[in-house]
Amino acid sequence: MEALANLGINPIYLLSQIVTFFLLAFLLSKLLYNPILNVLEARRERIAKGLEDARAAEEARAQADEEASRIMEEARKRGQQVVAEANTSAEQVRSTIEAQAEEERRRILAQARQDAEAERNQVLSEMREQIGALAIAAAERILDTELNPERQNELVRHFFSGIQTGRVRVLEGQPRLGGQRAVVTTAVPLDQEEKELYEAALKAQLGPDATVDLKTDPSILGGVIIRVGDQVIDDSVVAKLEGMRTRLSEG
Repeated sequence: MEALANLGINPIYLLSQIVTFFLLAFLLSKLLYNPILNVLEARRERIAKGLEDARAAEEARAQADEEASRIMEEARKRGQQVVAEANTSAEQVRSTIEAQAEEERRRILAQARQDAEAERNQVLSEMREQIGALAIAAAERILDTELNPERQNELVRHFFSGIQTGRVRVLEGQPRLGGQRAVVTTAVPLDQEEKELYEAALKAQLGPDATVDLKTDPSILGGVIIRVGDQVIDDSVVAKLEGMRTRLSEG
């Protein structure tokens, strides 16, 4: 104590100061420090929770943006697919309509050609009788002889078909034909009997499996042209007239 007194320090005062300090420290610890720490801890926890919530919200927003982008991309692709499918369907419909229209056009043209061919053949068949009658009348006038109906029919048939007395005279004396398809062209349509005679005569040469096509070409005037491959028998009136003209010009 004396030492403290010698130093100018009042021991009692110092002791009271020490007690006061510890008492103040104890009171501050109990009444202020711990509550402040608790407040700070609670605030830290709130801040941490806020940051965690903000991070979760950011992740949720990012996921929402990603999902929205995915949905938009799928919608865009689906839209493109729908448009492509619509274009494809429209193109298919257009192609189908065009094909149907083209098929209908061809059918109408084919029918028109068929009708025109039938009409022409009908007219030519009627003309055959008229031309035959005129030719017979002219022959009778020139010969001053009346031909009986049977002879008249025979002459007309031979003129227009090359058939005489039930035989295809145009094939007689000709080289034997060889092939699988024969085309017979006459100025007017052949009647059923004449068709059968030609088919029988040609199949006798070409074989039973050969085909015989019949065509009509008024420009040959009369007679018949038979074509088998590159073999041609031209017994038409036009060919005969041309041969006559050539002989006259040469003679």
